[in-house]
Order: sequence, then structure tokens, then C-alpha cells
Amino acid sequence: MDSEKIMSYLKDYRISIPVGVILGLILGLVIGWGIWPVQWTDLAPYHLRQDLREDYLRMSIYTSTTIGDGSIATKAWLELADTAEDTLAAVRNDPRYLNPQQITSFAAIVGAESSPITPTLEMTEITEIEEEQDEGGGPNWLLLGGLCLVLLVIAAAVIYFFILRDRSREGVQREILGTKGRSEGDFGFEKDEQRFVSQANVSPSVPDEQTMPVAQFMTTYMIGDDLYDDSFSIDAPTGEFLGECGVGISETVGVGDPKRVTAFEVWLFDKNDIQTVTKVIMSAHAYDEDKIRMRLESKGEPVLAEPGKQVLLETATLQLEARVIDMEYGEGAAPDFSYFQRLTLELAIWPK
Repeated sequence: MDSEKIMSYLKDYRISIPVGVILGLILGLVIGWGIWPVQWTDLAPYHLRQDLREDYLRMSIYTSTTIGDGSIATKAWLELADTAEDTLAAVRNDPRYLNPQQITSFAAIVGAESSPITPTLEMTEITEIEEEQDEGGGPNWLLLGGLCLVLLVIAAAVIYFFILRDRSREGVQREILGTKGRSEGDFGFEKDEQRFVSQANVSPSVPDEQTMPVAQFMTTYMIGDDLYDDSFSIDAPTGEFLGECGVGISETVGVGDPKRVTAFEVWLFDKNDIQTVTKVIMSAHAYDEDKIRMRLESKGEPVLAEPGKQVLLETATLQLEARVIDMEYGEGAAPDFSYFQRLTLELAIWPK
């Protein structure tokens, strides 16, 4: 039943959506920081630290004045963009291996001490390249801020719809059920006695007949339905998911097709409980056969199938009453009363 319980959890959208979001974030972090981390390349010099910009400008001054290539000086000056003046002032204060004539010559080439230089075609191309690098290289803080805002809104919506609203619904549901129970008790309404046995014939733990079940299902097995496995979602009147229940094949006898089913599992899953409760409804042969009975006891409490028989399953917040509406044993080479030709069960669920 562990796999069935996991599948039941995954079918609940209030669990599957937050789990999917968390797994997506974890996967994104693993990919973004571990597998394919972001790497910044081909950035312009003005993105460097102040000391590295000064080193870059010193090398550019030395190279351009040594070989007499003014284009090197112009390119370096443009690549420093709006940090060029401050960087040149810092180099003047700390020239290191440069002499004052080299700095003065460089300043004259780039026009730092006179009017701004007139951009040439080459300088314009360099400027356009730097602008493209500036637009694509740095982080888009506006986009990041927008994504963070969207995530906060989604988180707030998830908290409201999946937690706060469910709590308010549960409170309203309890109030409605309490009022309904009192009103029916005051006026003495009676329920259909053909569907439920009288209170005197049931265990004290069976829910009061005057309380309407929160969910009610009918399921029928016919021989030949080898894949028989009915399951039902238990939902409150408000639409809140409470759990699941179902009936499936537990044990067969003999060989060949169709399968001869000798026992069925009736199970109840409660979203507020840690385990799924199971009881095994057996044929008379399986119930009296010690080996079969002992083997099936590991799945759940054994119960002999009889017409009108009631089976009660209880979890932390739910009670399920399974009643044998109709049954018929098969006939053939197998032992008498060993397999079912037909079995009809009614499943009624009440909140505790």
C-alpha cells in the first residue's frame, strides 16, 4: 500500500503543486550553480576594478607611446568609457613605470586636456560594441526584481488557496455538520433502513445512522474482471480532499483464466493519517484454510464474506463502513465456496 499512498498524495493538487515548485527550484539551482554555472566573458575594461583599470591604462599608455600608434590610445580611452577621466587622474598620481611625457602624449592623443576628440568610423564601431556588451553583459536588475515579485505573489496565492482557505472551509463545514446533526436530532428524521442495518446490530464504533455519510460508493466484481481494482476519492461537501478508499483483488486460487478470486482487499487512506488501513474480505474456503488465512493476515485483518456483513475501517479522522450487498460463489473444479462469481460492496465514509 505504500505505492498507493504515494500516488494518493500525488493526486492531491495541494501537495503535488508545492512539491513540484520546490523540486523545480532545487533542479534550477543545481543546473545554474553546479552543471552550467553562469560565466561572464569579453567584458569591457570599465567593468574592472579601479586598480585593474589603472593597470590597463598604464599598459595602453606605454604601448601607444612606445610604438607611436594613436589608435591604441583611442581604443583604450573609449573602452574605459565614463571611467576614463578618473582612471587617467589616478595614473597621473601613481605613474609607476611611466614617465610624465608618456602620460602627456597619451592625453594629447585622446584629447583629455583639450576639446573632446571627433569620433572616427573605427571609434564609432568600438563604441557600439561596448554598448552591446554593456547591455548584454551586466545583470538585468529590473528583470530579476520582476521575477522575485512574481514568485512572492505566487507564494502568497499558494498559502492562501491551499492553507488559509482550507482552514476556513473546515471551520464552516464543522459548523454546518454540527447544526445539521442537532436539527435532525430535534425533529427525529429517519434514514433509509434498507441501506443500513439497525443500530442494535452494529458495533458501538459504527457511525450514527442519522449522520449522513460524507461519501458513498457502490462497487461490483464479476468473474472475468481480472484487473478489478476500484478506487474512489473522498471529498468534503466543500470540495476539500479528505482521502481515498477502494477495493481490489487480494488472492486467487487455481490456475488458468479467468482468475478465481478468493479474497478482496478493502482499504482506506486518510490524508491526516500516516498509514493506510486495510481489511481482507475472504471466501469461506480461504477463511477456513489456515495457510491462506495466515498469508493474508499480513495484508490486513481477515473478515469472512457473508451477505449483509459489515466491515468497519477507522483512521485518524475517517470511518469507512463496507457492507456486503450481494455475493455469489462460483462452481467448478475448485473447492466449494472457494472463489467469488459476483460480489457487490457498498462503501460509506463518515468523518470522525
